[in-house]
Amino acid sequence: MPWPLPHTRKSKGGVIKGFVIGATGSGTGKTTISLGMMAWLASKGIKVAPFKVGPDFIDPGLHTKISGSVSYNLDSWMLPASYNRSLFAAKSQGSEIAVVEGVMGLFDGYDALSETGSTAQMAKWLDLPVVLIVSAKGKARSAAAIVKGFETFDPDLNFAGVIFAQAGSARHYHYLRDAVEQNCKTPCLGYLPKNEKIVMPERHLGLVTADEMPIAEDTLSTLVSMVDEHLDMDRLMSGLPDLNLPDPPGAKENPVRISSKSACPKIAVARDKAFCFYYPDNIDILKEAGAEIIYFSPLEDQLPDDIDGIYFGGGYPELNAGQLTEKKELLARVKKASLSGMPIYGECGGFMYLCRSLTDMDGRQAGDMCGIFDFNIKMSKRLRSLGYREVTLASDTLLGKKGDVIRGHEFHYSSISGDENCTDAKNVYEVASRAGQDISLKGYQTGQTLGSYLHVHFGSNPGAAAHFVNCCADYRGGKQRSCQ
Repeated sequence: MPWPLPHTRKSKGGVIKGFVIGATGSGTGKTTISLGMMAWLASKGIKVAPFKVGPDFIDPGLHTKISGSVSYNLDSWMLPASYNRSLFAAKSQGSEIAVVEGVMGLFDGYDALSETGSTAQMAKWLDLPVVLIVSAKGKARSAAAIVKGFETFDPDLNFAGVIFAQAGSARHYHYLRDAVEQNCKTPCLGYLPKNEKIVMPERHLGLVTADEMPIAEDTLSTLVSMVDEHLDMDRLMSGLPDLNLPDPPGAKENPVRISSKSACPKIAVARDKAFCFYYPDNIDILKEAGAEIIYFSPLEDQLPDDIDGIYFGGGYPELNAGQLTEKKELLARVKKASLSGMPIYGECGGFMYLCRSLTDMDGRQAGDMCGIFDFNIKMSKRLRSLGYREVTLASDTLLGKKGDVIRGHEFHYSSISGDENCTDAKNVYEVASRAGQDISLKGYQTGQTLGSYLHVHFGSNPGAAAHFVNCCADYRGGKQRSCQ
């Protein structure tokens, strides 16, 4: 029986369906299939709640554009189980189906010995079945051995189906399907053939962002048609169990100590194609802590008036350096704000913007940046650092007191050029590392400006966001608390 369309389906309040899209490894077509399914569901008028496992900024932006709903990151290393479950339940409310795109291979995560950080662990935490994506390239009966291995590797996982990516033809898929059906329990749901029309452009940090690349109508149409023609979505949907979501939590007690009788502190958040890497719940947590968020574009705007703090997220300042360096008045105002004691937080691309200058991959100096940190940033053609990071604060900072712990992720192709000690900025991060790793991550603070290559997730320690908001509230009240 086909899964009923929205106009025939009765509302069940907090009852929805959901599934995780996992894969045998990276590069199997997981993102393309995830986007295709979301586009197909949206085309049917079905309200989707999209999610992404892992510390990724690109895929959630694409999810958001296609589904029409904000996509949130789930992560079992940076964030505790309770946070992930609560976020999933809260952001699935009002939707009809939750689609969770996994990360890497299904069982890949923080290390080779545990499931921490893996898609499989998240599927179990959320009690969601897995749709397994297998590359069909160069395979026939061997595909059944792969599916069988994934079925039996972790008996606590449930599989909703198998989809083959990069299939050569319908006949090729039939070989694969017959082999799997003879040897495995998981049903085959179809295949997606290669299609050059939906190959996503890439660059050094991965796919081009949704901010830079509008998704054309013909691309959406192609995605929907491919899913319609080659995947058995009715079989998938009809086999999914209902999920009973808990009621949304009530209003939380405001965790921030507003230190003046004035309005809540106003934090300017840089948001454009140069600064677009933010976990959306980081902004939500700042709001819950009492902040008023004011978005502005460093590429197009001046610094908003009457603000009490600034947050520069990551992104691609190196690709927009010419335009950024032309905004002399804005650069000067940001530096003046820093010298006045205004709390300013910059991470990765935002940290680069707060430094003295930027040199591109070809060795050309792009121009002067804010100059708050006396560093020149140099782009490289190779990855400089990648991985999860746990930081203990070595001093009182914008993000907490000495000894507080925060978690995040580091991923960048640039580095500090020259002597890092030739600065008044103080390193306030102590970084835990695994055996065999040489991690050079530091967090630099001067006055009340903090910058680092680390993308912090405030969900790892909500007190960090509250502390930042407190510093902004003190600045608004004229106290200008010293965070050093």
